[in-house]
Amino acid sequence: FTVRWPEGWRCPRCGEGEGWPNARGLVECRACGHQSGLTAGTVFHSTKLPLRLWFKAMFLMVTQKNGVSAKALQGFLGISYPTAWTWLHKLRRAISMRPHAPLEGVVEVDDTYWGGTRQGERGRRKGGGSKDLVLVAVEVKENASGRVRLAHAPDHTGGSFRGIVGEAVAQGSEVRTDGLNSYARLGESGYRHVAEVIGPNQGARAVQVLPKVHRAISLLKRWLIGTHQGAPKGKHLAHDLEEFEFRYNRRSSRHRSLLFQRLLDCALIDKTPPYWRIIGRPEAGQPLHLGVA
Repeated sequence: FTVRWPEGWRCPRCGEGEGWPNARGLVECRACGHQSGLTAGTVFHSTKLPLRLWFKAMFLMVTQKNGVSAKALQGFLGISYPTAWTWLHKLRRAISMRPHAPLEGVVEVDDTYWGGTRQGERGRRKGGGSKDLVLVAVEVKENASGRVRLAHAPDHTGGSFRGIVGEAVAQGSEVRTDGLNSYARLGESGYRHVAEVIGPNQGARAVQVLPKVHRAISLLKRWLIGTHQGAPKGKHLAHDLEEFEFRYNRRSSRHRSLLFQRLLDCALIDKTPPYWRIIGRPEAGQPLHLGVA
């Protein structure tokens, strides 16, 4: 209650500051009679399980070194797998709604593929198929890495890349990339673009030229393979990237319990979609299919 209304309760309909709890556990406005619940319009909207279990799930999500999968959360809390899966996806969507401050200074940008491969398929291509294209940007802080931004890119076109970089990186920053043509016009978008051409068989040199972003990509793939068994893909991948970004940017926090507070703040921003919408079921009443873990 204190976190959601730090300055005291306010009616969401008329703004009145006085009300009283009724027999249903709702707060009824003195002025207009509107009844509002503590969890209405939040991630916890219409939950049938105690908030204590939600809070345990959130604490495990942000304090475990490698995060937590739906299967592990099922065992920790003693809830069903569909419930654990849904909770994690709702929390990831809540994380994606938080404000994003753009990266500044010197920023390394590179792209990578995640997912299955096709026989005989090599190098970069226009996306689609069984692979997902991910764009990664990392701040350079002398000998260390700063914040990271990740995005699930629709294709390799220059327009898509410039749009993603435009949202992730503040104008006037120095953007370092390889020689891919998709980055060629970043200098026209208000950035100091520094490009160094890297050949198709020069993987070791690519790591030397863009070390910070390649380390972030390596950690991302290790996390997806280790914690989530390589399952995230397609429409759900963008929200998994948000969780990785949230955790990575707070990796040096000395007070891990504060991460729970940050996640709780995200959970109060807005109501996330219900389970049937997350899995993409077109109409109510049709069979449920979980999709990816």
